[in-house]
Amino acid sequence: MHTSTEEQSHAVDAFRDGHHLVLQAGAGTGKTSTLCFLATGTTRRGRYLAFNRDIARDASTRFPRSVVCKTAHATAYAALGHRYSRRLNSPRQPAWKIGQALGITTPVHIGDHEINHRTLSHSVLRTVSRFCQSADRHLASHHVPTLRRLGTREEHAQLAEAVMPFANKAWADLQTPEQGVVRFDHDHYLKMWALTEPKIEADFLFLDEAQDTNPVLEQVFTAQRAHAQLVMVGDSAQAIYGWRGARDVMTGFDATHLTLTRSFRFGPLLAEQANVWLALTDAPIRLTGTDTITTNVGALDSPDAVLCRTNIGAMSEVMRLLSSGHSVALARGGQTLVALAVAARDLKDGRRTSHPELVLFTSWGELQDYAEHDPAGRDLQPFVELVDAHGPEAVITAVDALTDESQADVTVSTAHKAKGREWDKIRIADDFPPPPDTDQHDDSGRPIPETVNESDARLAYVAVTRARRHLDLGGLAWIGNHPGSAT
Repeated sequence: MHTSTEEQSHAVDAFRDGHHLVLQAGAGTGKTSTLCFLATGTTRRGRYLAFNRDIARDASTRFPRSVVCKTAHATAYAALGHRYSRRLNSPRQPAWKIGQALGITTPVHIGDHEINHRTLSHSVLRTVSRFCQSADRHLASHHVPTLRRLGTREEHAQLAEAVMPFANKAWADLQTPEQGVVRFDHDHYLKMWALTEPKIEADFLFLDEAQDTNPVLEQVFTAQRAHAQLVMVGDSAQAIYGWRGARDVMTGFDATHLTLTRSFRFGPLLAEQANVWLALTDAPIRLTGTDTITTNVGALDSPDAVLCRTNIGAMSEVMRLLSSGHSVALARGGQTLVALAVAARDLKDGRRTSHPELVLFTSWGELQDYAEHDPAGRDLQPFVELVDAHGPEAVITAVDALTDESQADVTVSTAHKAKGREWDKIRIADDFPPPPDTDQHDDSGRPIPETVNESDARLAYVAVTRARRHLDLGGLAWIGNHPGSAT
């Protein structure tokens, strides 16, 4: 570990004094090193709750043995989830089949609208998912998702009245460890564990990536306050998982709030770019680059990595680079895509597939419907869009041509998957569109664009701060001409 900065020393002193802490750690500011400084300065026992398994594995090699490093799901699995191991490996199936097994067989009429059994089944499973992400102890009508066709409060109340009996039946079904009709997933046992009001045995508790915490985990973490010193660390401007129920729990947490603003990853020029996006996210920090690091911002012919906004964009970038003769790697590999693409080809050709994830689907249309509407199928939606855009054969051919990252000329990744990583030279792909124009014009008669969406600004901030030595803004270069940017 490097010599601590003044900000890190301040954090160590506050931790030693026993304060609960919130550390707003900007990109590359050494948050894990800071937590290591905290942990090595005490003989007390600690727990580190990591965002994913890779981070937990890496942290276990850096923290002293007195600190146990696990994900929240791994902690919950060890305590309770292992009882449901047989149900965790069950194959996917369409929501309407699960709904049918729960007794949903007829449509519901609300006003002029007919809510068919498929839509009702989707709503039931989404209700359970929203409950599992929440800090609530019981299923309630506010967990029922809204439907675009039902615009009034009275109509939503009628939908909730139809959904709630089946949602309660689904949640009861999930309590059976051996078998059931609802597909069991990891968020289910995490919620069950949270409902037991667990006590995590530790003298202090670190929560990493706190800006992307689900309310259910926030509840467990804050409940340890009476017996453990709590430290939240993260970057509010990197809160990019709101679409799956996560929220930034740092800002309002009752604790001593400190910042880490000096980035050890890049130099001053890139820090300026990062600060443009930080201003657009209304973030509480601004970054300072390291003067001894030279980071250029400009056009780049040979990037180490290309960062994309979407999975479809990433696959398109892979195909373009391969056609140009590059050896290409796809972040987190592509073999899963190959197996799914083969299964997609079978379904498109009217054949059933033996793929364990898709074995119960009888047609490609059924899978499209599942991916678009079913909460359990949202992770498949980018894949379905990719196949619809390029065809399964093109996906198979491209993925078969991929290379391991250690041997590739260039790595392609989405900005989401690049979070927590860094490369020397990065180009931003072209699938980061500027805000659309409004119907207003400036003094020169040019259309005035809409303000930059805050979630888009956060994703852009994550993308540009992955670079160490050279950043090609590429698809984000439009920010230099946007009237709302503080360049």
